[in-house]
Amino acid sequence: MKASKQRILLLGPPASGKGTQADHLSRAFGIPHVSTGALLRSECARGTPLGLEADSWTSRGLLVPDELAVRVITAWMAGNGPRFLFDGFPRTTVQAEHLDKALDAANTPIELVIFLDLSESEIHRRILDRLTCAACGTTFGGSLHGMKIGDACPSCGGDLIRRNDDTEEALSERLRVYRESTLPVVTYYRKKNPSIFHRVDAGEGSDEIFQKLSALVSADKG
Repeated sequence: MKASKQRILLLGPPASGKGTQADHLSRAFGIPHVSTGALLRSECARGTPLGLEADSWTSRGLLVPDELAVRVITAWMAGNGPRFLFDGFPRTTVQAEHLDKALDAANTPIELVIFLDLSESEIHRRILDRLTCAACGTTFGGSLHGMKIGDACPSCGGDLIRRNDDTEEALSERLRVYRESTLPVVTYYRKKNPSIFHRVDAGEGSDEIFQKLSALVSADKG
């Protein structure tokens, strides 16, 4: 498929399917799928200055500062060009403002912002039903796929587990952070440039959502 939009943000709450849909879109349109979490893990594994700085925060269970997260992203863009599908970034309005300044300076503005909206009741249901492969990290809905803890992962054969942060207590904290930090990002982009902002119901089936997102990515500009 041919992509009309080359710089895309995919925003949404936990369990809204951002990572899954970003992977599908990346394969379909050839746009690099980028998440700050994956970039930070890569920097840490390679022992780069950025990675060491990030590890000084994450090793204490803290979120990396906004300025550091933006430096990681801008460093990636400097080496890979202005084509991206950001999954869950920016996470705060400060990050959004820094990103916009960097892109404006390069005359490569964001072309599409998609908000995968999901009710809190459905977020709870999905998170507490979620199983994750200990080997490859693929996630599955236990009830949807008829799976349970200890089953073999269909992707790689690894053991399916329940992540330590997939609990009611951890989810409550994640939702608090989401409401306070990330929802304002949604408002920021909706107000700044409503013509490129689109809300998609993440409660629909994965295939239906992908078709809607694909139509947005391939739609002619303007």
